[in-house]
Amino acid sequence: MKPNILVICGPTASGKTALAAELALRLGGEVVSADSMQVYRGMDIGTAKPTAGEKRGVPHHMLDVASPAENYSVARYVSEAVPIVDDILARGKLPIVAGGTGLYIDHLVAGRQFAPFEADSGLRRSLQARAEAEGLPALRAQLERADPEAAARIHPNDEKRTIRALEVWLSTGKTITQHDRESRALPDRYAPLTIALNFRDRAALWDRIGRRVDGMMAQGLEGEVRGLLAAGIPRDCTAMQAIGYKEMAAAILEGRPAAEGAEEVKLRSRQYAKRQLTWFRRNRAAHWFEWDEIPNFSDALDFSTKLARECGLQ
Repeated sequence: MKPNILVICGPTASGKTALAAELALRLGGEVVSADSMQVYRGMDIGTAKPTAGEKRGVPHHMLDVASPAENYSVARYVSEAVPIVDDILARGKLPIVAGGTGLYIDHLVAGRQFAPFEADSGLRRSLQARAEAEGLPALRAQLERADPEAAARIHPNDEKRTIRALEVWLSTGKTITQHDRESRALPDRYAPLTIALNFRDRAALWDRIGRRVDGMMAQGLEGEVRGLLAAGIPRDCTAMQAIGYKEMAAAILEGRPAAEGAEEVKLRSRQYAKRQLTWFRRNRAAHWFEWDEIPNFSDALDFSTKLARECGLQ
């Protein structure tokens, strides 16, 4: 029988952090973050990382586990989060997975196994050197012969994924397509009760996003980004592609007003929220709670607690 976990998901600024912490207090749980950017140290304001007060004394996991200079991945997230979830269960507590990165949530629930590889392998460096010396088309041709399905999925200009697919094939003897197919055939590791948050009126969510970005600016988002750049964090690394950091870094380096960057952050956040909603709506088992224009937190808490108890999570 698969162990039960609670998942709190939804678009950015939909109240996941507060609900997860309060449910942890009510249900005897601990929070496991599922946010692809809150994993980075020193990126607090722009990721809306929960403060000590917002955590309410509840243990929060998978925050600040990587340097911004690292290229964190879903594979690494699953490898690090699964033992944490299992430990919470072993201690008789309820794991509450909370966040807006749907890919991380889905793979954690599945306990998805990824094709093995060494992050700093000589093979990868060799393939990168070949791409530079011979051009990416040479590697693409090799991939098309070895794994035509992967070659069809991967954009011709995507060097990183092309190298990754070749690396898996050359190091394991199996194509990445075969690895993925075998992994998907396995049953999910956990049985999730998923509660998804949203606003009834899209305009209310847009307003909440706008006010959140204004709050980030007041807290010092510009200074946080300047500090990362001054520390030598590359502008093109994975961490600096996060919404809030990419736009603010561009404004800083191009000599434009920070307020201009903030408006871009609001736009990109709204676009991201749409993509998040599309992702989470694919889950037909999710229980949706929609806020009114003025959120009633007590109603959301009662709704979630009732579901959790009905599903035997307390």
